[in-house]
Formats: sequence, C-alpha cells, structure tokens
Amino acid sequence: MAAGISAKRGLLRSEPSLYRALRRHVPPSRARTRGAASSAAADSQAYCLQLVRSRDYEGYVSSLLLPEEARRSSLALRAFNVELAQAGEGLRLPEDHRFDANAVLEDGRGRNLQRRASEAAGQRRAVAGKRRAEPCVRCLEGQINSVHHVLQAVRKHELTKRWLLRIITEREKDLDDRAYRNLQELETYSENTQSSLIYLLLESLGLKNVHADHAASHIGKAQGIVTCLRATPYHSSRRRVYLPMDVCMLHGASQEDFIRGGREQKVRDVVYDVASQAHVHLEHARSFSNNVPPAATLAFLQTVALEDYLQRVRRADFDVFHPSLKNRNPLVPFQMYLRSWRKTY
Repeated sequence: MAAGISAKRGLLRSEPSLYRALRRHVPPSRARTRGAASSAAADSQAYCLQLVRSRDYEGYVSSLLLPEEARRSSLALRAFNVELAQAGEGLRLPEDHRFDANAVLEDGRGRNLQRRASEAAGQRRAVAGKRRAEPCVRCLEGQINSVHHVLQAVRKHELTKRWLLRIITEREKDLDDRAYRNLQELETYSENTQSSLIYLLLESLGLKNVHADHAASHIGKAQGIVTCLRATPYHSSRRRVYLPMDVCMLHGASQEDFIRGGREQKVRDVVYDVASQAHVHLEHARSFSNNVPPAATLAFLQTVALEDYLQRVRRADFDVFHPSLKNRNPLVPFQMYLRSWRKTY
C-alpha cells in the first residue's frame, strides 16, 4: 500500500502559488487570486478522493494503481457515479434547486458551474442550523465538484459523452425504487451504469479496443450483479428488496423472506442463481484475455473484489446475511496490486 499512499499524496501535492508567482514576476494580488483558485481546486480534488474512498473503496484502490492522468479522471468519474447513486438514495435537491448534470455535460463547457457553486454556498449559509436541508446542499456541492472534474476528464481524454449520459439516464430509474423484474433487467442496468463507467476508464487510459470493450461489458454486468447481492442486507434492513423477482418466484422466496433476514434454503437458492450469473460474466470476460491489450487490464482491477465476494458467499453456502460477508477482505488491495503488476484480470 506504500505505492497507494504515495499516489494519493502525489494527487494532492502542489507547489505554493505565491512562490510560483514570485518566480514569474506576477503581481502579488494576482498571485493571491491564483492561490485561492489553486486551493479551491485542491479542496475539490480532495472531496472526490474522499468520497470515492468512503463509498467505493475497491474503486478507490484500483484508481490509485492507474497512471497519474488516468488516476485523476478515474476518481472524478467514480465520484460522479457515487453522487448519482446518492441521489437515488434520497439525497436530492428539490426540482427548482437541482443541479442539472445532464445539461452541463451536453453543453460540454459547464458555463454555469461557478454561479451554481456560489448559490450552493449561499444556501448553506442560509440554512445554517437546519439539519434537514444540509444533506441537500451537500449533494448540490458534491455534484458541482464531481461534474467539474468530469468535464476536465472529458476534455483531456476526449471521452465519449454518450457513456456519461447513459449512466445519468439509467441512474434516474433508481428513483422508481422497485425490484428488477428479471435477471435480464438487472444485467441491462449494470451494462448501462457499471460497464459504461469501465468504457470511460478505458478511454482515460487511451485505449479503444473491441475485445477490451467486450470484456468490459461482461465485467460491468458482473459488478452490477455483485453490488446488488452485497447491498441486499443493507436494503433489507430498510424493507427494500431489489433482487430479480423472476428468480425469487422460481424458488418461492418472497420479499418478506429477505426483509426479515431469512436464511432458508429457498433464500440461498435465489442468491446462488444470481451469484452464478455474475460468475458466468466473469468467465466470459476472461475468455477475451488473449486479445485484450495488457494496458487495458488496469481498468479491470475490480474483478479482484468481485471474485473475492463470490468466493466468500460460496463458502458461506450462499447465505447473503452471513456475518463473514460484512467484513472487508484486507488482502484485496494487495491482490489488486499483483494483478496490476502481472497485467491480468
């Protein structure tokens, strides 16, 4: 992890603006202005890094193993993805104060970012002490931070905006708050969100390869399915079940069985079928390994975490509520490092 820590420091390290200004004979007033801008940029980068670290730890670790330019873009994209997911969890502004990420991306220049940032700061001061409004303001400020860095990534790497817009459109469906009707619907959602994110990571690495795209498609589907499984205990505790309804009906398992944390065979059978489909996608992704460029494997490092969870849920006899599944495997970052060194996935 020493390399990861060094990478993190490198991401945020910057030479003092005043010193650069003196070397270039820039007037002090302009130096202070640049210093403030540099500080704001560093704070914004730190926000994205901390958000990904807390809400997408495996994505955070895999990002630190990327080359510097791709690392910044990866963290921005993942922070943007987390912000959209949080919007689906209810941390969303009222319609008249919502930050329209879709419109900004379509515009491509983000002309209103500074204005909306000022509005967010004003709203925070206005609602000081009103705790119910605070999450909404933080959500707006977070969207501004993440979208700003995503726009930089789009310009730097000429990213395909269609993948970003597809993530936004699909995430909006989370607001329906309903279970997937079948496994194919879960796969489609995973393709439009997780696979699209991996396509963008490949572009950040400067790669456009049909075999890598095929592998990314299957890895994204596997990741979406595993994420659904991993989140089942959390969602069940809040009386929500998102597992495919057709698989549940096939084994006679009701939503109430999951809500009460049932560990009967019918519940395990549902988990087995869903986990098996994730495993199939991982195997399909690896079938392209001989034709995938070695550099592309850096975008696939999260297969380590997916494989780890599938192995642990199998050892738990597909009991998705088993206590052993609550703990993070401390070896996953080291295994990711080995995969990045060996250029395998």
